[in-house]
Amino acid sequence: MQNTQNKNINLTKINLLNLNRKKMYNFLQNISEPKFRAHQIMIWIYHHFCNSFDNMTNINNDLKKKLNNISTITPPKFIKEIISSDNTIKWLVSVKGGLIETIYIPEKKRGTLCISSQVGCILNCHFCATGLQKFKRNLLVSEIIGQIWIAIKKINKMDDPKYPKITNIVMMGMGEPLFNFNNVLTAINIISDTFGFNFTKKKIIISTSGIVPAIYKLSSLLDVKLAISLHASNDTLRNKLMPINKKYNISSLLNAIKQFIKTSKLNKKGITIEYVMLHNINDSLLHAKELIQILKNIPIKINLIPWNKIPNSIFKSSTKEQINKFLNFLNQHNIMTTIRKPRGEDIQAACGQLTGNLPILKTKT
Repeated sequence: MQNTQNKNINLTKINLLNLNRKKMYNFLQNISEPKFRAHQIMIWIYHHFCNSFDNMTNINNDLKKKLNNISTITPPKFIKEIISSDNTIKWLVSVKGGLIETIYIPEKKRGTLCISSQVGCILNCHFCATGLQKFKRNLLVSEIIGQIWIAIKKINKMDDPKYPKITNIVMMGMGEPLFNFNNVLTAINIISDTFGFNFTKKKIIISTSGIVPAIYKLSSLLDVKLAISLHASNDTLRNKLMPINKKYNISSLLNAIKQFIKTSKLNKKGITIEYVMLHNINDSLLHAKELIQILKNIPIKINLIPWNKIPNSIFKSSTKEQINKFLNFLNQHNIMTTIRKPRGEDIQAACGQLTGNLPILKTKT
């Protein structure tokens, strides 16, 4: 009987990974503790990666006892690690309602962590494995933040030049971040807080499929780097590829982008437009001309993404030759354009491949 009661008590504990600095102040005020304790606790959590109150040496014993009784520091569980031939790491993360994926992408001088914001996705973009999953729920702040918390600990522990420290955070994993608006904003508060992970906002990117009202709302609340999943040059095509376009068409999306750029210091040089290259669907020079037309006078840069294979799909990636033609045409017309190098494709960790399932790995013959 006593074990059951203790279990119930644990379920009601406040997970401090859900609290940004303001909420941490309120939490401590409610238990009659001074404001500076919030700074101490956050530094232990986010600078020292400590999840035990008993190990916080500048916290007195009475407060440790209080904290142990009413709160916890509990990230989600990383249950599987898979490493690609190009050193990309995929982690399967267990959360209530299913599995999500967190991807670490190493480069020579930086490490990028791609994090998820939802279990599944509601958008049903037809070329994306995540979009074909059923939407289950929004992630809690602690589940968003917890991905970073565990990943940084793991990478730092490796202490290997092949795996540089995490320098960039991109919300490009499973789910549509702007459909989990409040939790994503709170998470970014923690990521960029000097008492949190202390990342500069220049190193944080939100990728969205174009939730127009949320972009307007975001522009009034937070300056952050923005990437737009466009993937089509006209509404007819985008309606077929991305059903969200029927609600928020290209024109309304571009108007929201213009407004966002007006209020943003971080995006003055250009918002990133993500454009997946689909063979004989959106990759002709006519589509490139349409892109030039609709994007004129907007500071943008285009990132072309070779489509990454997903099972049982009707799509194929554009050929390298066609991608290069598309790239050169845009660059010749003064639109800065690059090609995203696929990473982690062999472990289904590349853009558009995340499902929250164990990957079907290729076997050596």
